[in-house]
Amino acid sequence: MRATSKSARKKSKASQAANSNERLIAQNRRARHEYEILDTLECGIALVGSEVKSLRNGKLSLDEAYGRIKQGEVWLMGADIPEYTEANRFNHDPRRPRKLLLHRREIEKFANKAYQQGLTLVPLKVYFKRGKVKVLMGIGRGRKTYDKRQKLKKEAVQRDIQRAMRGRG
Repeated sequence: MRATSKSARKKSKASQAANSNERLIAQNRRARHEYEILDTLECGIALVGSEVKSLRNGKLSLDEAYGRIKQGEVWLMGADIPEYTEANRFNHDPRRPRKLLLHRREIEKFANKAYQQGLTLVPLKVYFKRGKVKVLMGIGRGRKTYDKRQKLKKEAVQRDIQRAMRGRG
């Protein structure tokens, strides 16, 4: 029994170490409700210093953000990073377009798929990973209202089943 608890502790420490490399800044929970996410891709983002400082304070809004392809590059539009108060005259524009850092073949495979099939590039979450800011982008197909209701009903049923199973166990 003792060996099992040690291995369990080692596994939990390993998973904590993996998670400690990532620190969540913001998550777009509404995107998972509005869109059916077909594929995801982690990419870097080009930022200026005052934007990084603002992100370290945990200030970011992904409410109206989306991805756009312009001249062979992918841009994050509509993400709101508020100004960093201590940066005074060296501050940034809060809603400026920000370039996403992807390899050429990733752009061709991922972004062009979205463009050709009429899908949407949606930022799902923004986080720090080993000191760098990363964006998890998803390709999503817009859900209809009845699809959203069906999804909510299915989740409610699953919750009830899980609750019932825990009660018996």
